[in-house]
Amino acid sequence: MEQDASSAERTRVALGRAHDVAPPLRAFVEIDDEAAQAAAREADRRRAAGEHSPLLGMPIAVKDDVDAAGHVTALGGRAFTRPASADGELVAALRRVGLVPIGRTALPELAAFGVTDSARYGITRNPLALGRTPGGSSGGSAAAVAAGVVPIATASDGAGSIRIPAACCGLPGFKPTHGTMPSSGGWHGLATQGCLTRELGLAADYLDAIGSFPESLRDALDAEPGRLRVGVTVDPLPLAPPLALDPHVAGAVRLVADRLAEAGHRVRPVRIRTDRAQAAALGVTTRILAGLHDTAAGADRPELLEDRIRDLARAGALIPPVAVRAAVAHGRRWGARVLDELGVDVLLTPTMRGPAPRVDRWGGPAHGTRVGGVTTLTSMGRFYAHTPLWNHTGQPAVTLPVDTGAGLPRAVQLVAARDRDALLMSVAGQVVSAVAHR
Repeated sequence: MEQDASSAERTRVALGRAHDVAPPLRAFVEIDDEAAQAAAREADRRRAAGEHSPLLGMPIAVKDDVDAAGHVTALGGRAFTRPASADGELVAALRRVGLVPIGRTALPELAAFGVTDSARYGITRNPLALGRTPGGSSGGSAAAVAAGVVPIATASDGAGSIRIPAACCGLPGFKPTHGTMPSSGGWHGLATQGCLTRELGLAADYLDAIGSFPESLRDALDAEPGRLRVGVTVDPLPLAPPLALDPHVAGAVRLVADRLAEAGHRVRPVRIRTDRAQAAALGVTTRILAGLHDTAAGADRPELLEDRIRDLARAGALIPPVAVRAAVAHGRRWGARVLDELGVDVLLTPTMRGPAPRVDRWGGPAHGTRVGGVTTLTSMGRFYAHTPLWNHTGQPAVTLPVDTGAGLPRAVQLVAARDRDALLMSVAGQVVSAVAHR
């Protein structure tokens, strides 16, 4: 729809699409027509009064992991039952810039998994292939954007939960430096807020408007990044023995490496030291399990948590606070020097070991199977082994889809140093342009 259409009209269309795709996709856990239409009218009033911004009046879907006054933040399950008394930081910021929330999107319970299904809400499906998952935990947001319901959706990322759904659904997904966005910091600092969109420009507008960065990401997107040292690795974080790398993913990494070299960057293979990677894997696991234990402990009805979540919470209860503090300190300390140790400005990796998995790959209550939470996370760690490290270090990372002619999209990941979000956005823009025009 044209950008100059009224917010009321754009919102009406988005709500219609949301209802249309509700049964097949299960992207939304709640669609709030009345509140969305009221917010759209307010946005049109602000526009008529002379206010202008690229986000004012734009429909947005909101992941069901942030508080909105009067709504239950269910976190994908039945155990949280009390409506929020006030908007959380992120939702307050959305309203401040004039975005129009139309509903809340699905996630696995407590955002724990890299697929989006739950005993309460069922199975969320990928609009590119209904037998495939849109990833997780921001799978509902990715499905809503990829299906064309909304141009943008909020997303959070604690171990890959922006980048994994983006890769599954053929979207760009930018995880900013930790500490730059409101309502971030869960799982002992592993998690940050961000968004999912169909184009990097809108993501840059959103991050600039909602977050706090040293430089404009929108300006950086169209700027030349200069000649950089780019490291390339396909070795994953050793959370578990990795799966074989899909040849089309390997081809996507080679293609992007070649295009970066053609653009004048110094591109070479690198390898993270095994002891460094193992320490990071331990830190990630410690923070995830302790974080899930803490979140589960705050449930209103803990007996209603899924069995696999209780399994993970029990494991997290065994981790002493001193180990959590050590893990956080390790991530902060190593994140300040990891790229320097490699001698690079930007790192290029796969995002996942293959294309979007089938919805039933890991089973779970929505599929009528009982699989332990630790077993599930360990198995997922073999497939999603490239993303969690950069949550541990707090560095910005972006995933970009690459058309390899293989049907389902494949994706690559780029990583920069902390607070170099603008540089990363600039390189990402260069890659998108180069790959699109190959």
